[in-house]
Amino acid sequence: MARRPDLVGLTVLAMLSVRPGHPYELHRFIVQTHKDYVTGLPRSLYHAVDKLAGEELIVPVETSREGRRPERTIYEITDEGRHELATRLRALLENPGGERRVFTAAVSLIGVLPVPDALQSLRTRQAALEGNVAGLNGHLKTLRDSGLPDVLAIELDYERALDRDRAGLDQAAHHPLGVGRTRLVGHLQPRPAGKRARRIMRTGCQGAPTP
Repeated sequence: MARRPDLVGLTVLAMLSVRPGHPYELHRFIVQTHKDYVTGLPRSLYHAVDKLAGEELIVPVETSREGRRPERTIYEITDEGRHELATRLRALLENPGGERRVFTAAVSLIGVLPVPDALQSLRTRQAALEGNVAGLNGHLKTLRDSGLPDVLAIELDYERALDRDRAGLDQAAHHPLGVGRTRLVGHLQPRPAGKRARRIMRTGCQGAPTP
């Protein structure tokens, strides 16, 4: 069975690639920017931070305490962590057969890649999808020429339609890359948390109702 991508760890690496931060700050940014693919907060976030630190992809650089608040450890990404981030992210962007949720998560973090690398990954994915469509076209023609009723190949028609749609929708990610609106630098300063964000961060429940 294929290993599921670690989207929480990927998100932590992406945010720390912009600037150092502590887990509470990362949690706050995830909530405020509606990274809904990150589930199990806050436990999953702290687990990801511990795992990445154990792999030396991030390292603690400072520990501080304000008043009676708990200690906060600030982490920064290592060179190995930057390489791992780019490798993982490009792989998710280029994979035409992955889950839509995983691809959406990868697109949401695309701003940490240099624009040429991001565009190349999307073009690789699109070429693979177009290749899938061409292959299915040929397969369907062979089946129909052999006299197979269309109803017995309906699943292939469905797969072809999905790949066509994916190839078309991927174009939507190209435009902001082309006009330079994807860099995350300057967008990671946390805003004052609203009532719902404070409730989510306090309870760890993203589905908590707003009073």
